[in-house]
Amino acid sequence: MADHVKGKVVVVTGAASGFGRLVAELLARRGAKVVAGDVDGDALQATADAIRDAGGEIAHRRTDVTDLADTRALAAFAVEAYGAIDVLVNNAGTMPLAFYADHEAAAEAWDRCIDVNLKGVLHGIIAVHDQMIDQGRGHIVNLSSIYGNVPVVGSAVYSATKAAVNVLSESLRQESQGRIKVTVVRPTGVPGTGLASTIVNGDAIVGLLGQNMELFTQRAALAFGGGSPEEAAVLTDPDSIEYWAISPAELAAQIVYVIDQPWGVAISDITVRASGEQYLF
Repeated sequence: MADHVKGKVVVVTGAASGFGRLVAELLARRGAKVVAGDVDGDALQATADAIRDAGGEIAHRRTDVTDLADTRALAAFAVEAYGAIDVLVNNAGTMPLAFYADHEAAAEAWDRCIDVNLKGVLHGIIAVHDQMIDQGRGHIVNLSSIYGNVPVVGSAVYSATKAAVNVLSESLRQESQGRIKVTVVRPTGVPGTGLASTIVNGDAIVGLLGQNMELFTQRAALAFGGGSPEEAAVLTDPDSIEYWAISPAELAAQIVYVIDQPWGVAISDITVRASGEQYLF
């Protein structure tokens, strides 16, 4: 089969950790020329070093996606390094789940969520748009979430930003048909990405689980070592129909999958789930 990843110039935001780093590493292993951006300069350097040590090709620049000028500078850096931008993966994000009653504790995190999840995606689109149009083709991959599908309690701001990503993406697709491909990736719960560290109130996850909250809690305990090795294996084996939660590596593989398509084929929307998960939407 043809390889549609090798040789592509792919810009990845939020590339210093989580599945942003995994996407960058997997793309580099597949022969892409990766341009990595992240606000954490030290962690970004570590990512770049690891990719180079493994024989991959990467250029990196500390980038704050909440700053349009800085995001434009990342795009210019990519063109300077490799002469083009074939793909942008708008990955940087934060997930401050909280109820409205938590507003005193959550206000600052909510502001940052809007800046990163909504403005950051818009800034990424703006930064690469003209370059892709001038090239005659490009591909923008925007990370959304099942939280953007419907309003639920405990995630008003986070869900609003992901719903906005969906709208931004679909509008871009309509405006850019035949010139820029657009993909929306909607992950479900993905333990191990670091997003959980940005949750303000852990109880707020109930909105996406509803009546499955108790079962979710039980299975999480089993999966993370609270049960027998056999029980944990069933829940954590992706070949098991009871597989409980998508791993960051599997999500990264699906992001690379949507990139690994002929230019004339666009996977416009993909939801990545574990078959045995408890999320409602």
